[in-house]
Amino acid sequence: MANYLVIVESPAKVKTIRKFLGTNYEVDASGGHVRDLPKSQLGFDVENDFEPKYITIRGKGDVLARLRKEVKKADVIYLATDPDREGEAISWHLMKALKLDEIEGKKVYRISFNEITKNAVKASLKAPRQLDMNLVDAQQTRRILDRMVGYRISPLLWAKVKRGLSAGRVQSVALRMICDREEEIAAFIPEEFWELEADFLPCPDSAAEHRKASAPKSRKKPLSARFSGDGDGKIALCSKEDVDKILEKLKDCRCVVSEVKRGERIRKAPVPFTTSTLQQEASKVLNFSTQKTMRLAQQLYEGVAVKGHGTIGLITYLRTDSTRVAEEADQAARSYIGAVYGPDYVAGEETRKTNGAKIQDAHEAIRPTDISLTPAQVKESLARDQFRLYQLIWKRFAASRMCPAVYGTVGVKVKAGEYYFNLSASRRLFDGFMSVYVDEEEQEDSDVSLEDLTEGTELLLSELKESQHFTQPPAHYTEASLVKALEEEGIGRPSTYAPTITTILARRYVAKENRNLYVTELGEVVNRIMKENFSSIVDVRFTANMEYLLDRVADGTVDWKTVVRNFYPDLDEAVKQAEKDLETVTIADEVSDEVCELCGRNMVIKYGPHGKFLACPGFPECKNTKPYLEKIGVPCPKCGGEIVARKTKKGRRYYGCEHSPECDFLSWQKPSAISCPKCGSFMVEKGNKLLCSNEACGYTLSMNTKS
Repeated sequence: MANYLVIVESPAKVKTIRKFLGTNYEVDASGGHVRDLPKSQLGFDVENDFEPKYITIRGKGDVLARLRKEVKKADVIYLATDPDREGEAISWHLMKALKLDEIEGKKVYRISFNEITKNAVKASLKAPRQLDMNLVDAQQTRRILDRMVGYRISPLLWAKVKRGLSAGRVQSVALRMICDREEEIAAFIPEEFWELEADFLPCPDSAAEHRKASAPKSRKKPLSARFSGDGDGKIALCSKEDVDKILEKLKDCRCVVSEVKRGERIRKAPVPFTTSTLQQEASKVLNFSTQKTMRLAQQLYEGVAVKGHGTIGLITYLRTDSTRVAEEADQAARSYIGAVYGPDYVAGEETRKTNGAKIQDAHEAIRPTDISLTPAQVKESLARDQFRLYQLIWKRFAASRMCPAVYGTVGVKVKAGEYYFNLSASRRLFDGFMSVYVDEEEQEDSDVSLEDLTEGTELLLSELKESQHFTQPPAHYTEASLVKALEEEGIGRPSTYAPTITTILARRYVAKENRNLYVTELGEVVNRIMKENFSSIVDVRFTANMEYLLDRVADGTVDWKTVVRNFYPDLDEAVKQAEKDLETVTIADEVSDEVCELCGRNMVIKYGPHGKFLACPGFPECKNTKPYLEKIGVPCPKCGGEIVARKTKKGRRYYGCEHSPECDFLSWQKPSAISCPKCGSFMVEKGNKLLCSNEACGYTLSMNTKS
C-alpha cells in the first residue's frame, strides 16, 4: 500500500485533517513560509534581471529536516497549503527546499480546498494538479516590489527621522489616505443651514364638534412633516432670516393633503461576506479590530473542537473577494431555510449568480461549512469572541439565501399656503431575511399611521419647529471605513488589509481613539517626506494600477519580470534624488531654546514613539529628557497663560494651556488670539479662515482680513 504525505501550512490544521484520512496518510505542517528573501540585503540581483535570492528562514531548519524524513517514507506528496497566491508560493518554496522536483520515484501534487471538511479534503485528493506558476510569480512580484520600496526608502526615514520607521508600497498609500482625510477635516468650514418641521392634526368634523361636551378629549399624535419648498421646487433655508420669511407667510394658512402615494418597497438580502465586508461588519457590530477578526476567522477555518463532532473547520477560507457560493452549499442552505423558516422564505434563483466582478483565485465567499451547525449548537464549544464572529458569519450567509423584506410605504405631501411639507411612513409586511439578519442601521417601523389620509384632507397646523444646523466635516477613518476605501480604490488585497492597518498603528504613524484613526505628528512627517520625494509610491492610482498588473501576472497575461523591470528604474532614480535633496534637510535633533537644568546645555528636539521630545545632547553623561511643548503665541482664553501643542497618549495632537492640569482648557483645533466679534468666544484656525469655536454662533473670518 502506498504511503501518502500531506503538507499543510498551519499546525492547527493537522489534527483536523488527519482524522479525515486513512492510516496510510501522514499529515504535517510547514508553519507558513520556509524560505524568503534575506533580511540583511535587498534580496534580488538587479544586474541579473532581478533574480531573487531565497534562503531558509531562521528557525525553519528543524521543520525542513522533519519534513525530509517524512518525504523519504512517502510515495506520494500532496502540497496542501492555503488556496491563494501566498499558499501557492509556500508550496513552491517547499518544492524547492525539499527538492521534490529532483527526487525520482516520488509523485508530487498540489491540492487545495476552500474549507477544512471531510468532503472538501477528500474531493481535493481526487483532483490533484500541478503548481500554478502564474500565482507563484504574482506572489514573487508583490514580494519583490514590497522589498524594493521598503529596503530603498526606509533607510532614508531612519536617517532623517528615527530608526525603526518603515515605508511600504501599500502602507504608505494607506497613511496618505488618512493624512488627506485629516487635511480635509482641518480645512472644512461648516456652513449654516436650518430645518423647519410642522406638526399637523386632522381637522375635527362637525360630528366630533357635537360630541365635545359629552366625551373626554382624545389626544391624537400629530403628523410631523418637513418643509420642502414651494410650487417651483425645493427651497434651501440658509439663515434665520430665511426661516422667518417662511413663518410669516404660514400664519393662518390653509393646510390640505395635496398628494398621497402608496406603494411597496423591498429590501434585498445581503450577499455573503468577503474578507473586506467581514472586517467592516465585525468592526461596526462587534467592535473588533481587523487583526482580531482575521485571527478569530483563522481559528474557525482551521478547526475547533465542537461537542459531538470532534475537531472541524466551521467556516470557509477567510481571504477572498468573491461572493460566489458552491452549488452544494447553496442547495443545503435553501433546504435548511425551507425546513426551518418555511418555503416562503427561500430566495429565488437570482442569488445563485456571482457578483460579476473580478474574483481573486475564484474563491468562494466566507460562509459556514455546514449550515445545520447553528450558532446555538456550537456556542458551548467556542470562546465568546469566536462564537460572536461565527454567529455573524452564519446569520449573514443564511440571510443571503432568503427572500427580500417587503415594506408598505406611504408618502404624503401637504400644501400649507404656498409652501409644501413632506412626510412618509413605512411598515414591514414580510420580514424575509430580516428574520435572521438585521444590521445596526435598520429602522423600526414608523409609529405614525397615514392610512386615513387622502388627497383633499384638511389639516390643522398645530406647531412649527425651527432648528439650526451646520454641515459636518468628513468623518475620520475607522478601521472599517479605511478597509472599504482601500478596497474601493483597488489598493491591496484581502490578505493585506489587516497587516497594513496593524503596521501603521504599530509604527505609531496613526493612533486609534474611540474607533477613529488619527494621524500622529510622526505620521505627518513620514507622509510629507513620502509625498515630496516619492509621489508615485503614495499615489492611489499608481498603486491601484500596480495591483491590476499583479492580477494580470496571476492570470498569465503579463510576465512578472516585465513589471519589476518597469518599476525599479523609476524607484532607483527617485531614491537617489531624495538622498541628495534630504542631505540638507534636518528633521530631528533641532537645537531648542530650552536649557538643560542639569548641565546647562541647550536641549535638542528628538523623535520618540509618541512624537517630539526634548533631550540633553550630553547623553549618555546627561540623560535629562522632558516633553516638548510647542508654544504658538496665543493666550489661553481661560487663564491668560500661553497655549501649547500637546499630544494624547496615543499621539493625537491637541492644544492646551501651559498651566495644565491647573487650567483645563483644551481644543482639537489651533486657537487664535482673536475673539469672535459676534459672541466673544475664542476663534480657531480652519484652512485660510478663522472660525468661532462656539458652533451655535457660526461666525467666520477670512485670515486675510483679520486684524
